[in-house]
Amino acid sequence: MSKTFDVCIRGDGVVGRTLALLLARERLRVALVSRTQPATAAPPAPDVRAYALNSASRSLLETLRVWPEAPFATPVKEMQVWGDDGGQIDFTANSVGQEALAWIVDVPALEQQLIQAVRYQPQIELVAAPAKAALTVVCEGKKSTSRDEFGVQWTVKPYPQKAVAARLDSDLPHMGVARQWFANGDIVALLPMAGEAGNSVALVWSVSVERAEALEKLSAEAFCAALQAICGLEAGNLQLSSERASWPLALSNADHWVGTGWALAGDAAHTVHPLSGQGLNLGLADAECLAGVLAQREYWRALGDEKLLRRYERARKADVAAMGAVTDGLHGLFAQTDDRWQMLRNWGMKGFARSSLLKRWVARQAAGL
Repeated sequence: MSKTFDVCIRGDGVVGRTLALLLARERLRVALVSRTQPATAAPPAPDVRAYALNSASRSLLETLRVWPEAPFATPVKEMQVWGDDGGQIDFTANSVGQEALAWIVDVPALEQQLIQAVRYQPQIELVAAPAKAALTVVCEGKKSTSRDEFGVQWTVKPYPQKAVAARLDSDLPHMGVARQWFANGDIVALLPMAGEAGNSVALVWSVSVERAEALEKLSAEAFCAALQAICGLEAGNLQLSSERASWPLALSNADHWVGTGWALAGDAAHTVHPLSGQGLNLGLADAECLAGVLAQREYWRALGDEKLLRRYERARKADVAAMGAVTDGLHGLFAQTDDRWQMLRNWGMKGFARSSLLKRWVARQAAGL
């Protein structure tokens, strides 16, 4: 006789495993559909991604006891942003009374913490295929194959860009400073890694598709030279310490996130441009909100009740739409290479830098406060 569960989660990434742990804490029986690698499969390439997690995400993961210890979670003490021609904005953690503006978290370290936590949670069972449950939650990411099953329309606004990611070592310690450059249509972010005194940085470089393909073909020396042409020596002399990875960028949304017996969460429901570093924060907020709605349901209401699930959709859609609009607007502004646009955005950055109240508000939003 096949087992039945309260909730089946399709997708065992960071959002899926976090949701599973939250639901198991409420004594719900959870089936987590886990990816299986063929025995003959080649070992995966080292993961060069890094997540920027805010205070809300850190608090959530700490309650589940899966927050990575140093040096796998590096606090961002300061954020420095440069425009094309003299525009510059600085944010500091002290200005908002916080330990850090965000934490740069090593992806494999966080995933291992979650894997171990799930393994020792008796309310969660790993399954190879979707299982019968009162509620199915899709956390499969933006390439989800389950959305069509529930009649979801997936709208994609592709950007003419790809993100190129890598790890680099500097001859200078980063001192907990995250740096970002908007330069002639490129968006470059160097994120501090390996602890507060480390000299390793994670690169996310958003460029045109054609340039991304060219950058990936460059030698390590030529790649670093192209990067230093934008960054100068603000982050020291940089040397490539990993392979390069890339992926296309898009603003994506599901037309509806819930229905009778099912819900979407994380990148299966929405994606935004990575320039704000908020993608995973949005997904973790989805997991926390959905778990809270289920925990607070009326005793007579079923887990898959559509009216119940609508509470989750209403609570999250506005925040996600706002972040999507902000990142889309910033991308549209800084992707322009015309001299007039450059003058306008640098004028705006200089005015923003002089407004302490606006800077403080933005810093608090970024920190998840």
